[in-house]
Amino acid sequence: MRRAVYLAVAVAVLAGAVPPGQSQDSNSLLAGLKAKFTLTQTSADKSELVTAGSVLVLQKDRLVMYAISNALPPQSIYKKGKISHSVLGGKSFLRDLGNTMQHPEDTAIQQRVFVAGEKFWVTGITVGHDAVTFRLYSDPYSDIRYWGELKFAFPKGSVPPADDLMNTIAEVLTIQPDDNAAANTQQAAPSAPAPQAPATPETPAEVAPAPIPPPPPPAPDVQPKTISLGQTRDEVVAIFGQPQKVVKLAAKQIYYYPDMKVTLVNGKVSDVAEITPAH
Repeated sequence: MRRAVYLAVAVAVLAGAVPPGQSQDSNSLLAGLKAKFTLTQTSADKSELVTAGSVLVLQKDRLVMYAISNALPPQSIYKKGKISHSVLGGKSFLRDLGNTMQHPEDTAIQQRVFVAGEKFWVTGITVGHDAVTFRLYSDPYSDIRYWGELKFAFPKGSVPPADDLMNTIAEVLTIQPDDNAAANTQQAAPSAPAPQAPATPETPAEVAPAPIPPPPPPAPDVQPKTISLGQTRDEVVAIFGQPQKVVKLAAKQIYYYPDMKVTLVNGKVSDVAEITPAH
């Protein structure tokens, strides 16, 4: 009977009265924390997961957690870059006292010290007037699950800015990325076209045939240059150009071209003769 009374007193002290006028800052901070850290729900006897939430990765050593067979979880404190757990005073002493009274036949509380890199779940978050406290829950180790609390005390007893508190928490607890979300993102991304294998003598690359160029336009008909008797000197020059040589004999003029000579009398063509090149 006496042990039951002691246990009830210990639980009542541990419950701790929160000041009645908790500020709006505390409420906003709690809402932000629960939005970032998805809580895990366990069965009533804490033996199994019911709804899985965020997986937390520990970034510091020496986080003490007790087996779930203990009625009360131990509380560690993060301060000045270190996690500490004292059994000599405060809530830790009262919780250990309550656990010992629950199992008087045990000489020691079954516990485990977690180190950086190990993972667990968060089952509860509370914001008090002087600290934020995370309640943590592990996977089985040798068929034993463990639980514990980690307290982040406020500097000077006042609620710090949310960003400052988040940075402090991130020094100890980080959220493991959701592997399924990453896989879904990869599946949603458009697939790149498959690379084509280089051409080899056995498997030549397929080359599209070059287009056949259109036929060239027909060459314009070249009319042969002709001269007629009676044409004037100007017409001869217009057709054949300036002669290589001109011989004047009174009213007669002879225009010499490379292959012919044109005789004009009184300015008109009177004779056309081919010139045979000398051999």
